[in-house]
Amino acid sequence: MKPVRTVATAAAVLFVAHAAFAHVTVWPQQSRAGMAERYTVRVPTERNVSTVSVEVDVPAGVTVTGILAPAGFTYDVKRDGTRIVAITWTQEIKAGEVGEFVFFARNPRGTQIVWKAHQRYADGQMDDWIGPADDRRPAPIVSLTAR
Repeated sequence: MKPVRTVATAAAVLFVAHAAFAHVTVWPQQSRAGMAERYTVRVPTERNVSTVSVEVDVPAGVTVTGILAPAGFTYDVKRDGTRIVAITWTQEIKAGEVGEFVFFARNPRGTQIVWKAHQRYADGQMDDWIGPADDRRPAPIVSLTAR
């Protein structure tokens, strides 16, 4: 029985470690400067209460060209003139689940895109994923390579 207990313990530790590092991410995590890309925002609910929405700020130089709108959620955009500067998706993502939201954009020139995200929960609390890479709540980052 010891080997089974050891495997179960190791699996539990890996699950807890993975959950501790879960956060809002944007995929792919690498793209090409100046090119069009399909991005997926992944939103895990790490609390014991559902996520109800996530807002992603669109950095300067990024041009959103489309937003995928499958059944089950809604979205809204904020604009500065004709430019989309933020996208807010609304959907219940229960505790322990992950939501995915897709949009299309043209990348800026440069070496990276820093996406700031704001996750809202059913109890009114919010997590801002806006910090540097080593922060407790890091902003999602996409590295850009030259064309």
